[in-house]
Amino acid sequence: MRLSSRIRHAPKTPVRLMYRVYKYVLPGVKDELGRLRRIAERIPDDELRKQAIASMTSKEFHCQGGGVYAAANLRQRHVLIPLIVALQTISDYLDNLCDRSTSLDEGDFRLLHQSMLDAVDPHAPLRDYYALRNERDDGGYLHELVRTCQACAAKLPSYAVVQPHVAELVGLYGDLQVYKHIVKDRREPALLAWWEKHRHQVPHLRWNEFAAATGSTLGMFMLFLAATEEGLEPEDALAIKRAYFPHVCSLHILLDYLIDQEEDRLGGDLNFCHYYEDRRKVAERIGDIAGYARRDVHALPARRFHRMIIEGLLALYLSDPKVRQQDDVRTVSRRLMKRSPLTRLFFWGNSVWIRMRQSRNEPEGFTDKYGQK
Repeated sequence: MRLSSRIRHAPKTPVRLMYRVYKYVLPGVKDELGRLRRIAERIPDDELRKQAIASMTSKEFHCQGGGVYAAANLRQRHVLIPLIVALQTISDYLDNLCDRSTSLDEGDFRLLHQSMLDAVDPHAPLRDYYALRNERDDGGYLHELVRTCQACAAKLPSYAVVQPHVAELVGLYGDLQVYKHIVKDRREPALLAWWEKHRHQVPHLRWNEFAAATGSTLGMFMLFLAATEEGLEPEDALAIKRAYFPHVCSLHILLDYLIDQEEDRLGGDLNFCHYYEDRRKVAERIGDIAGYARRDVHALPARRFHRMIIEGLLALYLSDPKVRQQDDVRTVSRRLMKRSPLTRLFFWGNSVWIRMRQSRNEPEGFTDKYGQK
């Protein structure tokens, strides 16, 4: 795979990665979220304003986590950070709207998520994404997010090469969000019917593992990073997508669901980890998928960077305070931790960071979900 030295010079050690993240990435993410928050605070509709602000407040780390990909090519961070933050913010905002929706209309959810598809197409016209719901006046907030993505994507030298793969992943993400938010008794049948259309592509995965993969934005962000390169070849773009989807993406969201099992059980919400036979099978399958993910990224340039992404995901979720409150999840966590010394290193670092935040009475942030469900 031919990628330039800029990506080959991605950080190779945890210390170097965190240096770049804290010095360059997090300040850039903070600035961009601050800009978007000022726009959100002017949204005329009370409910839309509430959900827009809440999505940035409670899910800020989704953008911080996604911004890690800018650490692999700092020269392009002025493009990557606004692009990643804007797309992740659309995702989080729409997730809030669908989770707390006054509607259970599939058409409404589909139209809302058309904004994500338009956001990754620099030439797509803007639409009235609220046309099928009661709350409609956002003062141009969603259009601003879409335009930001479009303008940034257009600046990436090889975006035309990765765009079909980005659009595919965004389309699958939208499908998942539609089917998991419709009327409760229709959700599982709709997800299973959708799986039947795709199972031939990943016959070694269960339906819930495929669905989990479609819920991650990491593959999109990796493709944005790849598109910073001049002359990216189509076959390389395809290889990069396959290195992240389905296994890295599935691992990401299964870990998210793993730590939320009790919360979702109490709320009666769909949780992909509830479809395993027992906790031993949960640990076995997540461990298998982590193994597939490690294998897949080994062929990428800067493979140490991508390996740190995987081990960082494991450490991030397994060090979450929610784990200590759930016996089943704690057992799964111990089994997964045995497989990687690097995961244990990140686990220790994140645990120290959590204690420091708690001692200052700050929101946990990093222990919030790395990605959306």
